[in-house]
Amino acid sequence: MQPFEFIKYTPRSNCGECGYAACLAFAAAVTKGGENPGKCPHIDLAQLGDEFSTGNRGKDGLEGVGKLLDEKDVELVAYLKRKTSQIDFAKAAEALGCDWSGSEKDCLLLQFFGRDVEIFHDGILIDGKEVEDPRDQILLYNYVHFAGGDKPEQEWIGMESLPNSISKIRTLRVYCEERIAAHFTGKAELLKELAPQLGAQIQENPEQSCAAAFVIPALPRLPLFVLFWDEEIEDGFPAKVKVLFDQKVLDFLDIESLVFVCERMAERWVELTKNRE
Repeated sequence: MQPFEFIKYTPRSNCGECGYAACLAFAAAVTKGGENPGKCPHIDLAQLGDEFSTGNRGKDGLEGVGKLLDEKDVELVAYLKRKTSQIDFAKAAEALGCDWSGSEKDCLLLQFFGRDVEIFHDGILIDGKEVEDPRDQILLYNYVHFAGGDKPEQEWIGMESLPNSISKIRTLRVYCEERIAAHFTGKAELLKELAPQLGAQIQENPEQSCAAAFVIPALPRLPLFVLFWDEEIEDGFPAKVKVLFDQKVLDFLDIESLVFVCERMAERWVELTKNRE
């Protein structure tokens, strides 16, 4: 059972009585990390099958989930390194929209949300430092592995228009769009002020009636069109964010990596506000 399937058994109120900050986090801990579902006092254990009996439960919770993900991520990084090890960076650079460093260093040079990236055959540096999160390595090696394509035409579509995206639309909304909206509610000017640090181009007169709009080059040939509507207190409308993609986006990344790009964007935007304080 997946976390989004298990969450229907919870109150979905994020009350915290189980010890987790959110019902979704608890659902992930139970389904992926072996947490005891009985920690939620609102769950009717009789409705759960033997899979979730306390005798079959471990104690790792989200820590267990993290361990499993870390192991899989490390394996995937190694696999992608092997897949890209034979790529001629000098020839590949143009289709990827990257620069080639020259034969002495033999690496690809690009920007990732305003950060300088060097991709070597045996490692990746971001702002001159080794990458700590293996997911960033997966994303960047995957971008190289896809081998690039024609320049985007900025014909924008939503994720719902991409094939096989149904299971990812909610993830995009929760971990990217809603996170940005919640953090910048009533702060449209701050959103604009920080956007250039992501390499964003502010769209002064977007066709949509939004408070702010940006074209952000997440990767050289992977732009994101981000629309922000601020809250309207009198009308009872909360802040809202919508991320759009170039219609050729799947020439450059798969759906899973695309969602992670958007999560990274949200994390980076929020991080910039903390660095500013």
